[in-house]
Amino acid sequence: MYDFDSIIDRRPFHSLKWDVEEGALPMWVADMDFAAAPPIRAALEKRLMHGIFGYTHVPEAWYEAYIKWWRERHDFTMEKDWLMFVTGIVPAISSMVRKLTTPNENVLIQTPVYNIFFNSIVNNGCRVQESPLIYRDGRYEMDLEDLDRKMADPQTNLMILCNPHNPVGKIWDRETLARVGELAEKHHVTVISDEIHCDLTEPGTEYVPFASVSETCRRVSVSCMAPTKSFNLAGLQTAAIAVADPFLRHKVNRGINTDEVAEPNAFACEAAAAAFNEGGPWLDELRAYVWENRRIAEERIRRDLPQAGIVSAQATYLMWLDVSAYGGGQAAARKLKERSGLIVTAGDAYGTAGADFIRVNLACPRALLEDGLNRLIKGLEAI
Repeated sequence: MYDFDSIIDRRPFHSLKWDVEEGALPMWVADMDFAAAPPIRAALEKRLMHGIFGYTHVPEAWYEAYIKWWRERHDFTMEKDWLMFVTGIVPAISSMVRKLTTPNENVLIQTPVYNIFFNSIVNNGCRVQESPLIYRDGRYEMDLEDLDRKMADPQTNLMILCNPHNPVGKIWDRETLARVGELAEKHHVTVISDEIHCDLTEPGTEYVPFASVSETCRRVSVSCMAPTKSFNLAGLQTAAIAVADPFLRHKVNRGINTDEVAEPNAFACEAAAAAFNEGGPWLDELRAYVWENRRIAEERIRRDLPQAGIVSAQATYLMWLDVSAYGGGQAAARKLKERSGLIVTAGDAYGTAGADFIRVNLACPRALLEDGLNRLIKGLEAI
């Protein structure tokens, strides 16, 4: 029903992803090369035709859309009072690091993990405390014993959880998340759960919202949500945070308002409401398309690059590929760019635990995927 095969030239509109040399193929930045869902574009066109783009408040429809989507899609009921608009999850995380810590304290992350978490921590005067994930047989799991030790450090009072996990594509199960919540309560640690990839799961597979697991998880956490990854709306700067505990919510609310990241532009709420109210059928087809891309990529790599290790994934449109046999992530990324023009991300951007890997974005039309796989095979074979 929807067109995911057409190739759209993004260069004329200052795309960060496509700001590369002519002839190069970018498969790095985590946005998609697909046009947004028709209902979203229709809502934005309607707002555009009004012609006045003054200051905007958050409408009731925005709250209702988030609450309905999470209740119907993820079996998690939020209250309106929990929800706060933010311009993006990263600005919100940075604001919370500033508000919920003091300089030189530790912020705990589980590496390899989204590289901008490091920026949000270091740029705000705190220390990165890594709890590396355990990697075995092509799969990742949390090291809960290490997590317990790291949380016990009195200098640690904040953790950033990635759920589902970027870049490894892991959906954390209910039992594991419950244990994280128990440890956080035991050691007086607040958990910021970044759930931006939550709707980009394998068809038939659902993620578990951290705050839905138990009363403990709900009490100790902030949930970060957005339509931007799932519906390819990152440039519209629209996201939300949900905080059930009233004391924590007050502190977070003061932080985001002090930092001026809590006011929507003229299009932000319209796009989010349209996505959650009318974008479901488009998203379901997108997930099927992206997962077929993943299947094609895995089949080609197993056949033509048998020394590369494919990490099993249940979420995101990102492939996390073990290239230790090709000299590691930095060497592989450099050679791929030099010899085939393929641009991917070296895994050490996500912490030292990612040094043997590269991250490849599979959210593109099938023709670009085939081109990218040919370049990947050509570049790694040359090594």
